[in-house]
Amino acid sequence: MASDMMAAPADRDNRTKGSDVVFADTYSQPSAPDPVLGEDAVVAAAARHVAGVGPLLEVDESGGEARAYILDGGVVMKTQRPHRLRPRTSLAKEVLFLEELARAGDFPVPLVLGYGHVEGIEYVCLTRIAGVASRNAELSAEQRSELLRTLGQVLRALHAIDQSRLRTSDLMPGDARPSDLRRRFRDAFGRLAEDLDADDTWRGDLEITQLADQLIDRLPRGTEPVALHSNPGPEHVFVDPATGRFSGLIDFGDAYRSHPALDLRPWRRAADVADVVTGYGAGGSLPGGFEQVVSASLIMAELGQVARGRQDSQAAAARIRELLSVA
Repeated sequence: MASDMMAAPADRDNRTKGSDVVFADTYSQPSAPDPVLGEDAVVAAAARHVAGVGPLLEVDESGGEARAYILDGGVVMKTQRPHRLRPRTSLAKEVLFLEELARAGDFPVPLVLGYGHVEGIEYVCLTRIAGVASRNAELSAEQRSELLRTLGQVLRALHAIDQSRLRTSDLMPGDARPSDLRRRFRDAFGRLAEDLDADDTWRGDLEITQLADQLIDRLPRGTEPVALHSNPGPEHVFVDPATGRFSGLIDFGDAYRSHPALDLRPWRRAADVADVVTGYGAGGSLPGGFEQVVSASLIMAELGQVARGRQDSQAAAARIRELLSVA
């Protein structure tokens, strides 16, 4: 499993535009067939691990890199979509992380029921988290705030588990030592500078390489990396639709090791970030450089949205100046 966050030079033309501080995405076999398994094959594979499972209720295509087969009895069979195979995503890694969480305590995450291959396709059988993705729930401002504070508490506990197996496993890419955080940000800013080179917005006080120097200089030098979920955002944070309360966190296949604050990347609104930080801080003092890493990653996210064509340059520039003013 490749652990370097940078795409190799030969892969640069194929990487995802606007790659961020996590990894530069490359798909290793983009032309591979992507068959949908039949119900008989899915039920037979799941039955290797769960007695009396079935029937198949639905096939969830919303995961991008994975396909989820929802089975009666609270079981999910998740498969790797062959044409979306990339170095940073691994079902075997997800199994490792979830099993470590199960050993560490009672976490609101799926339990691993089994792992294997069916018709040449990698799969993992998991328990199904109750509720719906928070992006599909109608939440009041108060419910959203409570949800995100709870998420912060869950992330704090998740980051605090014993890291021994996660640190030494070849399945878990990312930072080996605290100093790798600076390299991670410098490489990511370098990719964004290339992507946005033709945009005059990023000149003067927002020239990306100078901005990178300023932000990287503030990053912590001694905070030990931990295993991160990678994207505990609205599509992976589940809620009870009746109460709006947090019910669980899914999809650990993109996990990697780095500074714990990077797990706040999916939440870009100032109020959301504040709520997650509040929940995280309820467990004690924040890890070294937490707020500086949050600020740098939010600025990175704004630039990434522009590079992907999802954000207007001027709006992103205004948001970045706001973030710099409070950094």
